[in-house]
Amino acid sequence: MVLVILEEQNGRIKKSAIEAAGFASKLAQLSGMKVCGLCLGRTINVNELTGLGLDQIVQIEHADYLDSSQWISIVAQAKEQLGSKFIVLSNNSLGKSISGGLSVHLKMGLISNVVNFKSQEGVLQFQKSVFSGKASAWYAFSDLNGIIALMPNGFGIHKFDEKPIDSKVLDLKIPEPKIKLLDRKLIQGKTPLTEAEIVVSAGRGLKDPSNWYMVEELADILHATTACSRPVADAGWRPHHEHVGQTGVAIRPNVYIALGISGAIQHLAGVNNSKKIFVINKDPEAPFFKAADFGVCGDLFEILPKLNEALRKSKMN
Repeated sequence: MVLVILEEQNGRIKKSAIEAAGFASKLAQLSGMKVCGLCLGRTINVNELTGLGLDQIVQIEHADYLDSSQWISIVAQAKEQLGSKFIVLSNNSLGKSISGGLSVHLKMGLISNVVNFKSQEGVLQFQKSVFSGKASAWYAFSDLNGIIALMPNGFGIHKFDEKPIDSKVLDLKIPEPKIKLLDRKLIQGKTPLTEAEIVVSAGRGLKDPSNWYMVEELADILHATTACSRPVADAGWRPHHEHVGQTGVAIRPNVYIALGISGAIQHLAGVNNSKKIFVINKDPEAPFFKAADFGVCGDLFEILPKLNEALRKSKMN
């Protein structure tokens, strides 16, 4: 059995969870196992899950916030009752907070930021980025079991033939929380950075936070999520959850647009897995140009308004 964590928000399965379900289903097919989805949260319409390759689903309706210790306990109980060999989850904020604890609690190996897998000579191998995205390597578990944390946007969305899904009931106990939640502020209206297909990011080249409206305008036109470099977040121009890079959020969008960012190695470590990188910078020696697929050397205060206007007109036609 392959157990996949189906994280939900507002009663809908997250994109990262759909990606994890596809990975788990492909893994189950290759290893001759079944796949079970574990969902904690508001009631999910099971009909929405029929094309994800799932054989079973375990659902616990729970509207309150669960801390990492509660998640670890519940997933561990489900694993033991189902006899699961593999646990698959997204390496997003939830995955990062519970995967290590799960590994210790269950005494199972953990491979994080996985983007693919294969079977070679009967051994399952899992691919992940290494050396800050400069290379990739293949890993295997010593036993036929382990925890796989997927890099968001790394494996892609896979659809399967629709089939009936059995609703399985497990005797899962939710322990008392070890952390008291005082307040919770959710960001509304934007795709999370780790799930965004297009990201528009800017750095100190914007010169002043009052100029950020140009970045927001481009993001709105492209239906993109905004991000920033570390100096911008440290200066308080933008919230820290928008900081991408080695010490911020690592992302893998289809398109990454960098405006006024030099492209230091710490920043590149978090974005160099992007499928296409576009750079606008007035410094011809900016390191980002070496990593970019497309680059424009010029003053972004002249280029960006014209780019926004051209894109807006093209969408109207």
